[in-house]
Amino acid sequence: MFQFRKTVANMIPAPMVRYFASPYVAGDSLEKGLDTADRLFRDKRILSTIDLLGEAEKTKDKVMVAVEAYEKTLDAIKDRPYASISIKPGGFGYYVDPSFCRENIERVADKAQKQGTLLTVDMEDVDITDYTLKLYSDLKPKYPVLGTVLQSRLFRTEKDIDLLDGLKAHVRLCIGIYFEPKTIAFTKKPEMKDNLLKLLRKLLERGHFVAIATHDEAYIRKALAILDEMKVPKEQREFQMLMGVPRDSMHKELIGRGENVRLYVPYALSWDDAIAYLRRRMIESPSMTMLVVKNLFKI
Repeated sequence: MFQFRKTVANMIPAPMVRYFASPYVAGDSLEKGLDTADRLFRDKRILSTIDLLGEAEKTKDKVMVAVEAYEKTLDAIKDRPYASISIKPGGFGYYVDPSFCRENIERVADKAQKQGTLLTVDMEDVDITDYTLKLYSDLKPKYPVLGTVLQSRLFRTEKDIDLLDGLKAHVRLCIGIYFEPKTIAFTKKPEMKDNLLKLLRKLLERGHFVAIATHDEAYIRKALAILDEMKVPKEQREFQMLMGVPRDSMHKELIGRGENVRLYVPYALSWDDAIAYLRRRMIESPSMTMLVVKNLFKI
């Protein structure tokens, strides 16, 4: 099934991917990302984390374009307490030079700290996991606004939580979108989701803030039961989902319970970056792949 989705995603022409899957991307400018964040909060009281699409940059010039774009994003959301940002080490220079990447992340983290804006350092494929966790552990004491991401598909994640002891970390806990081999990761979604609940308990027991990132309503309800059972304060948790995934009723239910809901709001500086993101989402998500395929046959 994974190979089928990959084949389908790569076969569909870019203009069609853009047309049918565009609800997952705010647009091709910061202004469109901001408009989406404003509308979500104004109309639905939903929070946002704004992300500039683009990964694995290999030149300093392209990296600095991303860094400067994030500085502009921070300026723009300074008076928007309902918006945060997410960044990727791969887009901030890791593949140019890890020390260059750290300098750039610190540059943006310093600005985020001064204005009190949450900045989440996203997790990418497993080759960069050690670097990301070490970077986060080093910088979190200096920049308390920093958050990071843990992926329940990886066998290693339970032990990785131990590395966060004493940090009062801000963790987005998700399954993870990067396909990894069965030697190091669960390959079946139910196993990943059950592990997510196991990791949720451990993170909460250690006193960390957890952003529970899943679209599976059954597992959202299981997570709510754990939160109620453990008497976790509202200030120690939120729920996160992707923009474009149809979960309006779940959003309303959670917000009605007094929960914070935050959507991942990606934008791009070019549609090439957006289309690459959309193809990855199609490969990961059977429902999204089938949506695009069905729409293609209606043309």
